Amino acid sequence: MSEQIKPQPGILEIELYKSGASKIEGVTDVVKLSSNENPYGAGEAARDAYMRAGHDLHRYPNTDHASLRGAIGDQYGLNPGQIICGVGSDEILTLLAQAYAGPGDEVIYTEHGFSMYPIFANMVGATPVKVPERDRVVDVDAILAACTDRTRLVYLANPANPTGTMIGGNAVARLAAGLPEQCLLVLDGAYAEYVEGYDGGVRLVDGRSNVVMTRTFSKIYGLGGLRIGWGYGPQEIIDVLNRLRQPFNLSNTQLAVAEAAVRDQAHVEKSRDNNTRLRAWMAEALAEHGVPSDTSCANFILARFASAEEAEGADAYLRSQGLLVRQTGGYGLPQCLRITVGDESSCRRVAHAIGQFKGGAR
Repeated sequence: MSEQIKPQPGILEIELYKSGASKIEGVTDVVKLSSNENPYGAGEAARDAYMRAGHDLHRYPNTDHASLRGAIGDQYGLNPGQIICGVGSDEILTLLAQAYAGPGDEVIYTEHGFSMYPIFANMVGATPVKVPERDRVVDVDAILAACTDRTRLVYLANPANPTGTMIGGNAVARLAAGLPEQCLLVLDGAYAEYVEGYDGGVRLVDGRSNVVMTRTFSKIYGLGGLRIGWGYGPQEIIDVLNRLRQPFNLSNTQLAVAEAAVRDQAHVEKSRDNNTRLRAWMAEALAEHGVPSDTSCANFILARFASAEEAEGADAYLRSQGLLVRQTGGYGLPQCLRITVGDESSCRRVAHAIGQFKGGAR
């Protein structure tokens, strides 16, 4: 290739994203607990909508997503005009970086934050700035201390991935109020529905001009395979993002299934209740085997082992038992394994296997 043909600054700093494994060679009875998927899948209404959508594969989708935005607005009590829909919440997070950051700007994310945040910054030539956490929990004071006149975005996952920890509404509000005037706070609520009574930042968005929140259908709604997300923010910011959004970014199938899913809150409640029960059970079971974890507010736990070597050994043993979990060395947590809360059988298999590993079955 010609030496004169070069990518934009920052792009070559991006490492290719590695998704959670789904297969183990030579093993047929594999349980995938590496990608925080809903073990119960999509609800019946969403599955029915998917089947019906097959009749319109030749039709272009509506470009304004009005029906889906209306359904989201009905469910969460939001103005549909302040909602934007995207290919997963990742697309909304990317659009925010494209719209509000660039070369010479800084984008803040936290020490163990979602691995895509620095990628979004590098994608637009901005400088990613990693801020320390305190015992795997977001430190608001550290974020505020890291802000400069070049800070344009702060990405904050709440609950966080891969730690599962969460900061309270007062702390988030203090962060929003303390940011420089040119800076936007982006609340990534991919796991918000797993916290009963949590609005994901709606009240903060409604009360301020510098906060945007995002949500996804990939987790509790069980639609990870369709890639659908949405964002809610001040009208002027949503208008900017819609200027960058591809007009046909979501298909008829995505739109129809997401609308059916958001109207089926019985499936959400069932999924949340089961997750809450089994998450507590699995955390206690692992603690009894000498593997602690922080209180998780999501659909996974971050199991902490004595060392990186022990975590690697545990991962290898789990794989030998047909259990796939996620190593977290890339998040600065090499001594940990992130384990999705599966159904009851999966949780019991994981706890039993880790007990065997800790007991010397290696």
